[in-house]
Amino acid sequence: MNFDQLLAVPGLAWLILAALLAIAELLVPGVFLVFIAAGAAVTGIVTLLVPAFDLVFEVFLFAGASAAAVAVGGRWYRTNPVPSEDPLLNDRVARLIGQVVTVVEPIVAGQGRVKVGDGEWLANGPDTPAGAHVRITGARSGSLDVEPA
Repeated sequence: MNFDQLLAVPGLAWLILAALLAIAELLVPGVFLVFIAAGAAVTGIVTLLVPAFDLVFEVFLFAGASAAAVAVGGRWYRTNPVPSEDPLLNDRVARLIGQVVTVVEPIVAGQGRVKVGDGEWLANGPDTPAGAHVRITGARSGSLDVEPA
């Protein structure tokens, strides 16, 4: 049986599509093609078992099976989160909490500036002279909350 003959059998064509989508997911992980591949596989199996379905039904079956696979997969990922080696990777401010930094513009009436790395941030805290060291305790509205170190 050559490739054209395989594609002439709708169930096999859906299973080939499922395999191609699964391979694409392996090559580009994280795209969630595996759920679409599951929908294609379900469609292929159902179409092989009941070959009398027309293409419109197959497409609706594929859409429904894919949507169900995405919903089930999404629920599974929400209830079984993947632990991260660096959970604060995308939370820059949370990474700063606890660091001791230098006041570069005196904190007067609760506001000033501190040097963090090679940049400066607005800071909220008790009055503190320039050059003093403070500890970052939190952040809000784009400025850091600090306390004397």
